[in-house]
Amino acid sequence: MLNVEELGFNYKTRKVLEEIHFNLKPGEVLAILGPNGVGKSTLLRCINTIHPPATGTIFVDGEEVLSLEKHEVAKRIGYVPQRSEAGKLTAYDAILLGRKPHIGWNIKEKDHRIVESIIRKLELEELALRYINEMSGGELQRVAIARALVQEPKLLLFDEPTSSLDLKKQLEILRTVRHVVKDSKVSAVITMHDINLALRFADRYIFLKDGTIFAHGGHEVVVPETIEQVYGVSAIVGELNGFRIVVPNEE
Repeated sequence: MLNVEELGFNYKTRKVLEEIHFNLKPGEVLAILGPNGVGKSTLLRCINTIHPPATGTIFVDGEEVLSLEKHEVAKRIGYVPQRSEAGKLTAYDAILLGRKPHIGWNIKEKDHRIVESIIRKLELEELALRYINEMSGGELQRVAIARALVQEPKLLLFDEPTSSLDLKKQLEILRTVRHVVKDSKVSAVITMHDINLALRFADRYIFLKDGTIFAHGGHEVVVPETIEQVYGVSAIVGELNGFRIVVPNEE
């Protein structure tokens, strides 16, 4: 579903990303991990063509996205940034805007059905008619995720989607994302800080260090050596109630 080959990105004369290459199959969730400033968000923006890469190619479902028009990219990739702009729109209308790449001159009944289905899945019924400029950061984030889902993309990109949410909502959102990915056979790339949440909901992991991939794979790459090399923190990796967990080993 996603194939990134030798991707590089420079900010002016500074290299931010270099020789990034990985692929992702339908039905998989990939977590991008690493410390602040390592290029996690930049990588998502490159995949979504917001930042044109300096080098490399990006294929989504076999198509080179860098050669596509913006509205065609939006049909294939749903992107949820860390912060969404709030305006004088109801949540329903803001979510409906996610159908824009598919809508011609008129909004069809199908578009409304898709919006209403996602609103139910994310339990946003009580927010549907509220204005998004009156919402909390967490509520606004949930609306932004719903807007990406109604695009019916092949690939979903989430930039720290749980950063403004309480623990219950974090679990609910990631559970919903995983369900959509598995059920619809799409793929998702999620940047995260919480390694334990990543271990619970992702299938594969990329650890970025100094703008390049330090480790890439499944649970086998989430080991104390990786944590110490990437984050500079000693850690214990074990299991609790069937879940793999990372515990810092610092006094």
